[in-house]
Amino acid sequence: MYKIVKSSDNGLDELELDNLEKGYWLDIVAPSEDELQEVAAATGIQMDFLSAALDEEEKSRIEVEDDQILILVDIPFFRSNKDYDTLPLGIIITENGITTVCLEANGVTADFGSHNARLFSTFKKTRFLFQILYKSATLYLKYIRIIIKRTDELEIHLRQSMENNELFNLLDLQKSLTYFSTSLRSNSIVMERLLRLRNANASASQHLIKVYEEDEDLLDDVIIEYKQAVEMVEMYSHILNSMMEVFASIISNNLNLVMKFLASVTILLAIPTLISGLWGMNVHVPFADSPYGFAIVVCLAFVVAIGSALFLWKRRMF
Repeated sequence: MYKIVKSSDNGLDELELDNLEKGYWLDIVAPSEDELQEVAAATGIQMDFLSAALDEEEKSRIEVEDDQILILVDIPFFRSNKDYDTLPLGIIITENGITTVCLEANGVTADFGSHNARLFSTFKKTRFLFQILYKSATLYLKYIRIIIKRTDELEIHLRQSMENNELFNLLDLQKSLTYFSTSLRSNSIVMERLLRLRNANASASQHLIKVYEEDEDLLDDVIIEYKQAVEMVEMYSHILNSMMEVFASIISNNLNLVMKFLASVTILLAIPTLISGLWGMNVHVPFADSPYGFAIVVCLAFVVAIGSALFLWKRRMF
């Protein structure tokens, strides 16, 4: 599936693949093989560039050819089960337009539409590229703050009651931060490479990425947002790892307390059993001929059990 739009005075105009105009934006989401072939034939974009973002394991990178540049970054993605993941987003810049490719509909490209068409221009490819990267960075920060808030809520619940479901939720959040950390590091490398391309005089990229003075601040904002996201992910990953270790220790300690309590109860129950077993043997025992023999044995067992309980209590076995 794909859509083609171009900025105009009225907002965004839709175009057809067989009638492309300079300054277009081609947004491709979960394309079929036939659609990729059609796009490649109409735009001249290499199939390797178009299919790069369709591999979930593809690493962030920049590839430069004479007439096109592929910028592959990982973007945050929210799944329906309150789990967070990352997806590759391919941004291809050519002489006539910009093309984005992703496996699924996402919050980055979806934010650029008719509702805010006056905030971006598909003609200004470099600025539009920076705006897409900036949106990706801010989305990372948004999801990281949600994860932090969710972590605080789970911590409150876990302090009151240890439940497996909440521990699994905490594990999912830890996994999401790990995905974010890996992706943000890769994206930071792409930002550094983009800076080198901007400053380079290589003819392969100079005519495709033109940074004007008004774009400098936006690029600086993109880099700052990514750095902030990296720092937040690293800090809260450490916090979450520490929380998991602490809760694991608490669970182990609670288990030890339960086992210690059960061992003490077993000892106390064993004492009357031992005494009654001794007096129940088929041999001559004290108080065998006394009419109060049963009461004496019961009292003896009770006294010994109470004494053992006091001894265990002083040793903090309860």
